[in-house]
Amino acid sequence: MDRDLYVVLNRFTHEFARYDRYLPEQTGRLAYVTTARSARALDAACGVATETTEDLAYDQATAAVERIVRSHGTPKDIVALSDYDILTAARLRDAFGVAGGQSTNLVMKFKDKPLMKDAVAAAGLRIPRYLALDQTTDAAKVIAAVGLPLVLKPRRGVASLGVRRIDTLSELQGALAAIEPAEYECEEFVSGRILHIDGIRRDTRTHFVSASAYLNSCLDFANGLPLGSIILDRGEHRTSVIAFADQCLNALGLADGAFHLEVIEEAHGGLCFLEVGLRPGGAQVAFVHRDLFGVELFAEAFRASTGLRPLSDPHGDVADASGGWLLMPEPAARPSRLVQRTSLIDSVPEIYHEALPEPGRIFRGDGSYDNPGGIFRLRGPDAKTVHQAMLTVIERYKLVTEPV
Repeated sequence: MDRDLYVVLNRFTHEFARYDRYLPEQTGRLAYVTTARSARALDAACGVATETTEDLAYDQATAAVERIVRSHGTPKDIVALSDYDILTAARLRDAFGVAGGQSTNLVMKFKDKPLMKDAVAAAGLRIPRYLALDQTTDAAKVIAAVGLPLVLKPRRGVASLGVRRIDTLSELQGALAAIEPAEYECEEFVSGRILHIDGIRRDTRTHFVSASAYLNSCLDFANGLPLGSIILDRGEHRTSVIAFADQCLNALGLADGAFHLEVIEEAHGGLCFLEVGLRPGGAQVAFVHRDLFGVELFAEAFRASTGLRPLSDPHGDVADASGGWLLMPEPAARPSRLVQRTSLIDSVPEIYHEALPEPGRIFRGDGSYDNPGGIFRLRGPDAKTVHQAMLTVIERYKLVTEPV
């Protein structure tokens, strides 16, 4: 009898595209639908088929899965671990009658921001005031609903793409005129520190979880500032943050899967739900968790979404370890060519890994989280030490460029 078939939608270009490592017991077969750029990261020899498409849009992915099904039969599951693709995978599961995997209704609550906030609010938890836009929405209606300043977001966006903070009426009027309203929402700008909670759930229980605080925000990074993340120290504060996240996940109905959940810690100490993804955190989140805790978030995400048993023992809250990551932005002057950059791994003891752009690289503003102006992973005895080390990196790290 053939082993179970798992079809994977892959857009990763890094080591977490080695899906064969997620099935070490070789209990299943893998088939890949991938882009040409991402195909290089796969070990194609470990798959029964690799279908390359121009992108992973639904229509192209459907044709690719049809070819796989004709040759290898109906898969047990169709899996995607990138936020860009989880809804496509859910729609494909429905189209091909795949019984496994997370339901489209569940995925929609993790993709559509109004739906996710409604679910959390229904449990009595704090969310930002928001308004889903439509063709009848004007600036006055938005301001009456959420006030100023506000945040304009794509309803199903990823990685802060298309997200804008808006402070004035004229800004809002211009922004509304430039978008397709049904694809956006506006929400109240809630001031405070942004925290993120990352982990895995199995059978509604926490298999692994950590809580971290951002240094700056993802929106700040999109606007040219460094972005960092520092794991919170063990204690009452971290426990309360994780408990709030657990309430949010219960409200959303997550039984099995990975999550990256963001909350705002307001000045008075209250917590406000911001948003959540049904996948491991991006940037360096998965790398740091592997390095510090030995937890492979992408492997556990794959296995949770497909119903396979975990590879790791339950961790619950993480052990006492502190660390984090820091992304440095590309230079503001673009396009530009890198002449020189500053290595800091030998001068800042908390740095255990750095990935720096090579001289000659042309910066065009398209590096995002995976290929920014510099990547640093850090560890230390506590969050305060790691935070100070990040500030040192920000002060000392230099990119010398020339115009192109």
